[in-house]
Amino acid sequence: MRFPAQRAEYRIDAKTTVVSLEHHPAGPARGQIIFLHGLEGSAGAGYIASFAQEALVRGFGVHRLNMRTCGGTEDLCETMYHSGLTSDTRFVAETLHRRHKSPIFLAGFSLGGNVVLKLAGELGSTDLLAGVCAISTPIDLAACVRSMDKRSNRLYARRFLGRLRDRIRQKSKLSPDLYSPDGLEDVRTIWEFDDRFTAPLFNFGSAANYYATQSAARYLDTIGVPTLVITSKDDPLVPFQVYSHPAFTMNPHITLVATERGGHLGFISRHRPRFWLDGFALDWIAGLLPSSNRITGTNAGHLASA
Repeated sequence: MRFPAQRAEYRIDAKTTVVSLEHHPAGPARGQIIFLHGLEGSAGAGYIASFAQEALVRGFGVHRLNMRTCGGTEDLCETMYHSGLTSDTRFVAETLHRRHKSPIFLAGFSLGGNVVLKLAGELGSTDLLAGVCAISTPIDLAACVRSMDKRSNRLYARRFLGRLRDRIRQKSKLSPDLYSPDGLEDVRTIWEFDDRFTAPLFNFGSAANYYATQSAARYLDTIGVPTLVITSKDDPLVPFQVYSHPAFTMNPHITLVATERGGHLGFISRHRPRFWLDGFALDWIAGLLPSSNRITGTNAGHLASA
């Protein structure tokens, strides 16, 4: 990435520190964007890198946040992340809000999208966030986890489950009082993993209750800040039916953009610019800025490289 990264640690509590990779634009920042990755991803995910680069060119500060234990931070966090864990993101947003005098935006991908939408719903009408963008988001966790069981999604499911198993093995060495690998090899699905490990660890009781209480769909009605939700109708992991939620027509703060093609986090254009998503979302974010701070993508590029 053209703009150097600085490692920033945020101490959430005595047993939890999360790490963000932060970049500053060439001039005064027009706003700060916090990026959240997907399931078993990290701040180094390619979909975040391209978006973040374009954001920096346009004059935004970038904060690529690793969720708990992700990006090589297993030893900094006693507990893992989960799909509805909003406290860490809120802590980082509040810290940046105090530190900077520019607007704070959230951009979440896949599982990270569920986190940012849920946080926006928890906050309601708030001065903390200027806007939220969620991409390829599993807003109904149970429906999306069930979708993983489809034969066509076995490759995804096997990869995610393998990484989750590895994480439990690592954590069992660092925090044996909380994590045990017993029965890990018997777990065959994401649902079984969450029922055996995630739900008990965070006192949800069962995977079904975890999904029911932590799905962003429960919080869409109370979102009170500008929110852009981008999904694809052919997403193999997120059934488009979950977007029939009435909030997408009833809540004036939410804008839903549904493309015919794009898969899961695969919004590639046939024409330039190839990464359609980055420019589209950043144009939307820029449109939320005060009129005196609205600079077109082309002009922002000239200013950043001047």
